[in-house]
This record gives sequence, structure tokens and C-alpha cells, in this order.
Amino acid sequence: MSSDALPDDPSTLKAMLLAERMQNERLRQIIKELQRHRFGRRAETLPEDQMLLGLEDVEQSLAGDDAAKPLTPAERSARAERRRSNRGSLPARLPRVELIVDIDDKTCPCCQRELHCIGEDRSERLDIVPAQFRVLVTVRPKYACRKCEDGVLQAAAPARLIDGGLPTDATVAQVLVSKYADHLPLYRQAQIYARQGINLDRSTLADWVGHAAWHLRPLHERLLARLKQRPRLFADETTAPVLDPGRGRTKTGQFWAYAADDRPWGGTDPPGVAYVYASDRTAERPMSHLEGFTGILQVDGYAGYRKLARRNDVRLAFCWSHVRRGFYELATPGPSPTASGLLNCMPLRKTSAVEAPTNGVSSASRKADLWSTRSSHGFGQSSRWSVRRANWPWQSAMPCRDGKASRSSSTTAPSNSTTTLSKGPSARSH
Repeated sequence: MSSDALPDDPSTLKAMLLAERMQNERLRQIIKELQRHRFGRRAETLPEDQMLLGLEDVEQSLAGDDAAKPLTPAERSARAERRRSNRGSLPARLPRVELIVDIDDKTCPCCQRELHCIGEDRSERLDIVPAQFRVLVTVRPKYACRKCEDGVLQAAAPARLIDGGLPTDATVAQVLVSKYADHLPLYRQAQIYARQGINLDRSTLADWVGHAAWHLRPLHERLLARLKQRPRLFADETTAPVLDPGRGRTKTGQFWAYAADDRPWGGTDPPGVAYVYASDRTAERPMSHLEGFTGILQVDGYAGYRKLARRNDVRLAFCWSHVRRGFYELATPGPSPTASGLLNCMPLRKTSAVEAPTNGVSSASRKADLWSTRSSHGFGQSSRWSVRRANWPWQSAMPCRDGKASRSSSTTAPSNSTTTLSKGPSARSH
């Protein structure tokens, strides 16, 4: 804009300058938020595993220095005592292999009489037997009658997981646990087996995994069906890179997790979780996965779950962790009085400490003891603070799974559904 196009009124110029400064501040805030989303961490607290990872090198260096120091017998005894007190006792279920270290001569060096045992010292160490391959040989004798010679009798061959295949059930289970629980890709497992002289191609291991997945499919379907019979479920989704052979690169898939754990409030049902893969993140995915489920579904701010609530048989419960995340992302890059004020009025850690003694009791006891007496004071403070700032846009309160602000929140849920804010055990595991 040229100087001739500017108005001559000082008040108008001040208003334009203030508007430009507000817009610049907003743009700076967006830039900081994008920089943090791209390069920074999104959680309010650093994960414990990340902190422990940084301490490992320091602890290893200190242990190496201690091992190099010469110790007196008294210092060696004191160090051994400290280690025993720190590690505790080994589980009683582990098998014990006793190694008796005895003296060679059991005669008294003074009078030459025979010594008798008056006691013993016992110490335990943790030992491991490395994984060892073995070959199971199935022998099926054949029988025939010398008189009639009418035929041969032989026991039927035992069923195999893979017809004509090489592995036993235990071998396939080891491959599955290593791949999905220990995060060992198949090519690395093939390298581990090769060190023991077992040459297995990666494609062979992949064939085993595929057969096992087919056999486990009924178990997965049964687990998901049993979970959908629970009155409460926790749902979440995360991205996963998937190979796309046609294009020679990977594409983004989605893993959905549906979990239930009623132990914190005295439930007797065993905990369980079922994972379902989907190629996209559309709202139809959770609707098809949770077909037949009626109850409370604890979710994040993803708007796709709201279609479930419109069926009138699912109530959505949001968690305080995700509510805070959007305000935290606004308050961290720079000064934001509104976001900082809301964070101070949401006593998430304080509420977790208040709830800890009630873990394991019934839901009714938790509600009577917590929400009506102690915890309600902290959350009421947040409500009163927000009422005083009536010009604050409530509709951007609920952040989505990817950290972006959703245009709907717990206060703008569909009229035919019940939406609550939950701060339960499932939210903490998130």
C-alpha cells in the first residue's frame, strides 16, 4: 500500500497499526508452532525411556571405572552387600542349580579328627541358557503280520502347523514374538540364526509368519468380539509405514487399538487389547470395527469418532491429556496468557496423585471419594476461570490426534450423544 492510500486520521492509523501488529504476532505464533511440530517434542514431559537412554552411557562408564579400581576385602564385601540389597531376591519360580564348593580335606589340621558341618553360606547369581536349536525326529514304526501279510499298520502322522514345513509350533511362536514383541525384523532374525549355522531365508520366515497369522485369525476375531461386550473401551490409532511395491516406496497405514482394563476400579474381567489395521483413517473404519459395541468409548479429539456417538448407543469420553495438549502447544513457543492460564487451572498431575490411592476400588467409591469431594475443586477452578474470559473461543478446545485444533469440542458434541471428559487409567497410558 502506498503512502497516499493511507488515511490522514491519527485514530484510524493507530487502529490499522494495532491490527497489523496483532496479525504479525499471530503469524509468529503459527511459525513457532510449526517449528515445534516439526523439530520439537509434543508431549509435556520427556518420556521415561528417553531419560533412561541418556543415563545408560553414564552408568556404563561409572561401572567401568569402578571395575578398574583395586578394592580392599572390606570394600569388596560392602559393595557386594549393597548390590544384594538393591537387586532384591530372584523369583522363586526359577529353577535352582546348586554348585557345591567344598574343601578337599575334611580332617582337623590340629588333632586330625574328622570335621563336621556346622552350617553353610549360600549366594545366588542369575544365569541364562542361550537359545539352542534342536531337531525333533518323528519316528513312526511300521508293522506287518508275517502270516497273512495283508497290509501295513502305522500310526498317523501328527498334525503340523505348516503342512510339510520345517518348523515346529515353538519355532514359529519364537519368530512371531521376536518380530512383533521384540521388534526384530525377519532379516535380522535370519542373521541371528545364521550365527548358529541355521540358514533360513527371510522369505521362508515370512511364509511362516503368514501361515501363523491365518491360524490366529479366529483368536483375534474372538478377542475383539469379547472386548466389544465390555461396557467401556479405549480407542486410539497411530500411523504405520507400509510397503507399496507398485510404487517402489512406502505408504502410510493406520493401526487401531481397542483396549479394556477395569482393574483400577475393581473390575474382575481380564485386561485385553486388539489391534486392527486399516489403509486409511476415515470414520468408517472405527464404525466397522466397533459394530455392535454399546457403552463408553474413551478417545482423543479425532472427529471421526463422533459418527459413532450419533448412533445413540456409544458415549464418547475425552481425556484431559489431549485437552491440555493444544494449550501446551500454544503456551510453549511464546507468551500466551489464555493458554497458560488454562494450563495452570488444569491440575493434571495433582489429580493423578489424588486418584492414585483409589486404584482398585469400585467405580461408585471412586466417584464418591474423588469427584464430589477432592478433585472437583481443581476442575471447577478451570471452569470458573474460563467463564471470566467469556471472549475465549471454546470451539477450539479439543485438539485432534495430530496436534491440530479441532473445530468441535466436548461442549459442542451432537445433541443426541453424551460426551464427558475422562481422566482415567486409560488416559494416563496414552
